[in-house]
Amino acid sequence: MACSTKNRPRTIQIFLPDGDPSGIRIAELTTSIVRVIEVPRNNLAKFLAMPEAKQVGLYFLISNDEKSELYIGQSGDVGARIMKHHKEDKKDWERALVLVSLTNNLTQTHVLYLETLSIEKARACERYEVTNGNSGQNPHTPTPLKADCHEIHDLGALLLATLGYPIFESITKVSSQQEEQLFYCSRACVKAKAIYTNQGMVVLKGSSAPFETSRKAHTPLIQKRDELLISGVISKEDNRFVFQRDYLFNSPSGASGLLLLASSNGWVDWKTEKGVTLSDYQGRELDNSVSDL
Repeated sequence: MACSTKNRPRTIQIFLPDGDPSGIRIAELTTSIVRVIEVPRNNLAKFLAMPEAKQVGLYFLISNDEKSELYIGQSGDVGARIMKHHKEDKKDWERALVLVSLTNNLTQTHVLYLETLSIEKARACERYEVTNGNSGQNPHTPTPLKADCHEIHDLGALLLATLGYPIFESITKVSSQQEEQLFYCSRACVKAKAIYTNQGMVVLKGSSAPFETSRKAHTPLIQKRDELLISGVISKEDNRFVFQRDYLFNSPSGASGLLLLASSNGWVDWKTEKGVTLSDYQGRELDNSVSDL
C-alpha cells in the first residue's frame, strides 16, 4: 500500500491563532476545504472554545517521546471526544491533530471510513506504533463518497506532514530530485544496508550486527539497542541483532553508531557498493547540481 501522496507544487498556509509557533497551529491548502489543527495537550481548553471543536472530525493523538505512539479516532463532536480521552483514559499523548472541513460538511460516514483508511495506512507505513485495538468500523460507503474520502485523506496527509507529522509517508521515500541509492556499513562484522532520505538514515530490514562488541560500548547505544529489541524493531538471532523492519535514524552517524555500538562518523562509515563514502557521494551530487546552474 502506498504511504505517501503525489508530489507537486502546493501553497499551504499555517495560521498561529495565539502567535505562538509552539501553540495551536492551523494548516490548510489555499485551494482546499480540508483543515488540520495541531493542539498541544496543554492548549486543549483553547481548542474547545474554537468552533471547529464542535464539528464532525478525524483526530490523531501523538506521543512526543521515543515510543512514537499514535491513536486514531473520529467523532461527531471531536472536541468532546478528545476531552474524554484527556479525562478518562490513560493514553500517553501530548498533541492532538484534528482534521475538519472548512465548510463543516463532513458526515459520520466520512470520518468512519477515514478512520479505517487512516489506521490501515498508518500501520502499513510503520512510522508510529498505532495503539488502536481494532481497525476501525469499516462502514458501508458508496463509491462516490469513498473517492471523496481518499482525496480528503491525501490532503490531510500532506497537511500533517507539513506540520511535522509524516504519518502516511514511507520512511524510505527520497527526494523527488534524487535516485534511490543504497549505502552499506560493513565495519566490525556489521552487515547493513540503508537509504539516506530528507529525514535521516533508514536502516533496511534484514540488516544485522554483533549483539556484543569487544570494544568499549557506549551505554546510551546499548540502551537504544535494548529499546529496539523490546519494541520488536530488532530481534536477537544467535549472537547478532537483526532489523525486523526498516527503521529511521535522525542521522547517518546515529544509524552506524547503533550498529557498531560505538562512536561513528556515518558520513564515512556508510558507503556505496563501489566504496564511495556518503560524504563524497553527497559532494558529487552537489557538484553536479552547481554545474547544471
